[in-house]
Amino acid sequence: MPEAPELEVVKDFLVERAVGTTVVSAKVLKATVLRPLAGDFSIDIVDRMLEGVRRSGKFLVITLAGDRLLVVNPMLTGGFQWSVPSDRVFKRTCFTLSLSNGHELRYIDDKQMGRVYYVSPEQLDEIPQFTDLDPDVLNSEMTLVEFKERLRPFHGEIKGIITRGRVVSGIGNAYVDEILWDAQIYPFRKKKELKDDDLQRLLDSSKKVIIEAT
Repeated sequence: MPEAPELEVVKDFLVERAVGTTVVSAKVLKATVLRPLAGDFSIDIVDRMLEGVRRSGKFLVITLAGDRLLVVNPMLTGGFQWSVPSDRVFKRTCFTLSLSNGHELRYIDDKQMGRVYYVSPEQLDEIPQFTDLDPDVLNSEMTLVEFKERLRPFHGEIKGIITRGRVVSGIGNAYVDEILWDAQIYPFRKKKELKDDDLQRLLDSSKKVIIEAT
């Protein structure tokens, strides 16, 4: 599953190459991943400029002209392919956007587990888990006091708590073990067993490991 470091790379790639282009046409090949809440996707998105790309936790958000957003939760197997029209279209391709610079932005998903939401800003709260995102692992300046307060409602093993995305977002199974190793904390220790110095190391290691991987 893509996490903060991988999605940061994708974000930077799209900012450099796709932002400022306009959608010339759109084709839906596998509709199962799409959640078009703001209109007919293949029609409504045409002629809209890609104005920006940002990451929010494990989501990518593409801002389009005219109050439209493409919010992507790639899950285990989803991702974007940057192509030219002559490139082979893989069977796992779900939709394609033909852009004004002559390239195509294709969303591919082997198992079609990801979700792509086409929404207006007012519909963001209809996206599961999106509005529950808490401070991002790369952007947060969380103090130990705040970290402890965010952990307070949760019980059980610390690894499972950290990967939920409700204490700090952007961390999943791919990096949590590295973070816990760096913090010298056994992944299956109960949260209630952790002392303040353990939690401070965990907080410091979370940002350190993700930054180094980005």
